[in-house]
Amino acid sequence: MLGSKRSRRRVTTALAGLGLLLTGAAVQVGASAPAQAATTHRVLFDNAHAETAGNADWVISTSQPDPLGQNANPQSETDWTGALSSWGVALQKTGDYSLKTLPSGQSLTYGGSSAQDLSNFDTLVLPEPNTLFTSAEKTAIMNFVKNGGGLFMISDHTGADRNNDGSDAVKILNDLMTNNGVDNTDPFGFSIDSLDISSGYPAAISDSSDPVLNGSFGKVTKSLFADGTTATLKPADNSAVKGLVYRSGYSGNTGAFFLTSTFGSGRVAFWGDSSPIDDGTGSSGNTLYDGWNDTGATNAALALNATAWLAGDGGTSGGGGGTGGGTGTCTAGQLLGNNGFESGNTTWNASSKVITNAAGESAHSGSYYAWLDGYGTATTDTLSQSVAVPAGCTSAKLSFYLHVDTAETSTTSAYDTLKVQVLNGSGTVLGTLATYSNLNAGSGYTQRSFDLSSYAGQNITLQFTGTEGSKYQTSFVVDDTALNVS
Repeated sequence: MLGSKRSRRRVTTALAGLGLLLTGAAVQVGASAPAQAATTHRVLFDNAHAETAGNADWVISTSQPDPLGQNANPQSETDWTGALSSWGVALQKTGDYSLKTLPSGQSLTYGGSSAQDLSNFDTLVLPEPNTLFTSAEKTAIMNFVKNGGGLFMISDHTGADRNNDGSDAVKILNDLMTNNGVDNTDPFGFSIDSLDISSGYPAAISDSSDPVLNGSFGKVTKSLFADGTTATLKPADNSAVKGLVYRSGYSGNTGAFFLTSTFGSGRVAFWGDSSPIDDGTGSSGNTLYDGWNDTGATNAALALNATAWLAGDGGTSGGGGGTGGGTGTCTAGQLLGNNGFESGNTTWNASSKVITNAAGESAHSGSYYAWLDGYGTATTDTLSQSVAVPAGCTSAKLSFYLHVDTAETSTTSAYDTLKVQVLNGSGTVLGTLATYSNLNAGSGYTQRSFDLSSYAGQNITLQFTGTEGSKYQTSFVVDDTALNVS
């Protein structure tokens, strides 16, 4: 690499190629399911807030809490009964998911002894709730996300009050985000619009690196409006909020139909309509719409990719994983997900093509690594991951292997730099661990280590930021990261 510029195109990874192969099967999910993950993703679907009121039937199975009670080996969506059975069966068939339902009459809790307590799950799905959450439930949901859980919020259009109690999903989910007892200052960085958009096929943005739009279940191109709403983004409140699918004619901070965000160590997704997750089948008497298999959209891929992303997709454990910043105990272990980058562009938030197996550099071990800069043009690349450092841990050691090569000739001037920093959930820099530059160039990898024990009890983001000048290339290559606690 020394003395030459890196191709802006970079080499397409094997995982990206797999995503293209699966694109054609995005609607009929099942035959092209992703390979089995090392970690079982635990997903709880809520049915305790009138999700089956009126014509709604937002359940994966009538067997609750365990859908396997209806059919232990489902092969088609009719093996389970519910308008969300296609979603549930597609996840079940991968072998990577453990699915449960919170039945009607129960309450959402976090830190309790119930088998359906959120501490036992990685992701919570709220499929168009129609009754307000109690104060205790809102606190439980927010702490679950803050400590690493995934939250999937699915709304419907304003006025869709299916049980006539005065509250629709728009009001209920906005209330969760603004009146929860944990963080009422717009914690996710968006609000849901009071709209009823009758029809349309909102398009996905162009972002080949986004794991929700380009996940292992297929490529997302469009979704579906069949009476739904949008959201208004507020990045000044949470810089992590990101619109992925937009109403026609809208972009930026308005008209977002599907979006993602983070809170603490957790992840959040929002969808503005329940019709895309409806497979058209359910209990007798319900009038349903088959948006899951609508050939004008890629709703199945969007739902399934988002579920995988929210659950960590083989990365760090969720809200029940025992690594929340607020816990007073410590289980020795390594906290970073996809720490050797061998799962490709998952778990980490990275600039386009930073995580790669391109031939221009080599991994410290395995095939994949993170390659920041190296273009010979003015470039800024970032690589980051959020993690909760348990309060009870007295030792927290960050380590990674770094290789630097450069075409710069100066032995005194740092023209290109790599900063390693710790940020809080709002993106504020808490500390700069080190700054490397073209002056650190050398052959092979060098292991770097830092003490993060002072961040015990906090939800932090580890971020690498590579900044390159406009003339000569400098490549910062990172591999085999670890955050070991005890």
